[in-house]
Amino acid sequence: MISKSAYVHPDARIGENVTIEPFAYIAGNVVVGDGTWIGPNAVIMDGARIGKNCRIFPTAVVSAIPQDLKFRGEDTTAEIGDKTTIREAATVNRGTAAAGKTIVGENCLLMAYSHIGHDCIVGNNCILSNGAGLAGEVKVHDWAILSAGALVHQFTHIGGHVMIGGGTKVRTDVPPFIKADRDPLSFMGINSVGLTRRGFEKERIDEIHNIYRIIYQKGMNVSQALEYIEKEFKPSTDRDYIIEFIRSSERGIIRGPR
Repeated sequence: MISKSAYVHPDARIGENVTIEPFAYIAGNVVVGDGTWIGPNAVIMDGARIGKNCRIFPTAVVSAIPQDLKFRGEDTTAEIGDKTTIREAATVNRGTAAAGKTIVGENCLLMAYSHIGHDCIVGNNCILSNGAGLAGEVKVHDWAILSAGALVHQFTHIGGHVMIGGGTKVRTDVPPFIKADRDPLSFMGINSVGLTRRGFEKERIDEIHNIYRIIYQKGMNVSQALEYIEKEFKPSTDRDYIIEFIRSSERGIIRGPR
């Protein structure tokens, strides 16, 4: 159902069973998947690619041009995965020449006033709480949660299954499976509650915990800790993910507890 009070450009590609409420705005270079609901006063701009069964609440803006002075009007996109919810006044900017697109995965929740900058890649099942913001070219892996007001510096990487505390400043990379809080942002232990909810067995969580004990509590530098982990822990999906994430970090990882 498309309200007569909504504006939908004739070139926009609207799927089946889509609802567009009064005063919503849909530009021409837009694709909206089946079953999606677009609330009143939501704005969907050129370059938006919205999946199936999404919900976009009033005053949200998807695919506005980047807040980047290097942007020169290039043809880019903002891609939203299936079953993702974008709440009131949240914003997702489209990409620049750097990557060409901004991506938000499936089944994500972008709460009110959250922001995703140009060329970010956000995985599946992620949550950005109220007022959380990602600067340009940030990467967030699956199942990460950013609490209210968390602000992430450009180019930063956030690992999977991470929980980041409210009001924090994320200036360096956050390895997977952990909780991070305080200022400066610090390792606060394993996100054991989140991992348990997602079906991780106790033995698996214990191994992750033991790996991070080596990294943050044994007095080794990062290189020494990773070498020790490779030697003392059998290869596993989790071990290898942690090692690869940290080794590939260009900004360095967050500090240990004090």
